[in-house]
Order: sequence, then C-alpha cells, then structure tokens
Amino acid sequence: KIFDYLLKNKIFHFVGVPDSTMRYFIDQGLKRNKILITTREDEAIGIATGMSLFLEVPKEKIVNRHELISKYRSNSLVFMQNAGFANSISTITSLVQLYQIPIIFLIGWRGFVENDAPEHTKIGKIQPNLLKALSLQSMILNEENWKKSCDRALKLIKEGKSCALIIP
Repeated sequence: KIFDYLLKNKIFHFVGVPDSTMRYFIDQGLKRNKILITTREDEAIGIATGMSLFLEVPKEKIVNRHELISKYRSNSLVFMQNAGFANSISTITSLVQLYQIPIIFLIGWRGFVENDAPEHTKIGKIQPNLLKALSLQSMILNEENWKKSCDRALKLIKEGKSCALIIP
C-alpha cells in the first residue's frame, strides 16, 4: 500500500538495493514495472538524482525557474537498508544535500529488533544519530502512521527537502 500511495502522489522513480524489510514494497514496484534495482546504494542515489532533475513540463507552461522546478520536478525515492545508508553518507552530503535535490529515502532499519543478527546491531543503534547528523528529517513507519508519514515526506520534498521513511 505504501508503494501505490507514493506512486499515486507523484513519486515517479523508485531506485535502490533490495532489503527483506521492504519486500512487499519492492514486490509492488516490480509488479507495476516501476522499480529500478541497483547493486550499490550510492549508485541508486546518483541515478535517482539524475531522474529527479528531469522536468516534466508541458511546452505551454514555461514559467520562472523556481515555479518550474517545484511544480514539474520528477520526484524520486531511493530504498536501501541502513548499512547501505551509512555507506552512502558521502554521496548524500556531496550530491543530494549540496545541490539540494529532494529525495525520499526509504530505509530498512536492520538492528531495530532485539534479536537481530549481530552484524546489524551496531548500525541499528547508531542509525538515528546518523540521520540527525545529516539533518535529515525521518519518520518511522508503522501500521497506524504510514499514510501520515508518507504525506509528511511528500510535503518535505515539495518544499525541496530530502527526508527518510524508516521501516523497522
């Protein structure tokens, strides 16, 4: 339902590295042939950034630059697990944040549950601090708040700000 909701609300590009925490999300994207799978998270961010720069503008609607970008931007979402997010910090700061490209990051929170694999525990503990260090607003998704959180993310990218939706 999250995939369909975001697609309906003008997120056109879904790019990333699969993670089991988001298998239903990815399955929906694959069914609709709307997902691009990459091998690395920084690669996904680069592709999504390029796709976000594409403007879908009717020829008769050429207006001022700010309105053009905010109204006709082709929005992207990048999905990954949190270890891949940590590996992508340089790409996020030197590309997405430097050039103010609004992207929604969908991040699987490995290490959130108590008995997760040992290799996920450390990154799971520091993930909230990484998001804060990047000044990246984040919302943790659950059955009750997913729609409200998606609406908040959609509002943020419309304002030109990247954000993160977290799947525990």
